[in-house]
Amino acid sequence: MVVVHCAGIQDRDGAKLVLTQLQGVFPRLQRIWADGGYAGALVTWADALAGWVLEIVQRPADAAGFVVLPKRWIVERTLAWLSRYRRLSKDYEETSRSSEAWVQLAMIHLMTRRLAPSA
Repeated sequence: MVVVHCAGIQDRDGAKLVLTQLQGVFPRLQRIWADGGYAGALVTWADALAGWVLEIVQRPADAAGFVVLPKRWIVERTLAWLSRYRRLSKDYEETSRSSEAWVQLAMIHLMTRRLAPSA
């Protein structure tokens, strides 16, 4: 699910836009991992909306320096893959819908290459 919005919207409010669109689309979805920026009322809101468990991935208190966080690295890796697409690296689009479409196209490209790698 992709939602592109203006930079003036808080992350938690943007997450509500995504989660609202997810409702009913993936019936098996039960758990969502998020970073600390999504803690607070969003956790109870997601549970009230669809019964989802919004689990906040916290950095260990005793961690020093760089630490790979569980599940968080998956998001960071995916964002790095998307940043390799020139069309997504700059703000070329005039509408948020076309930006969303380009993100979906990039993900389709990434997934098909992993499903059927070139010989």
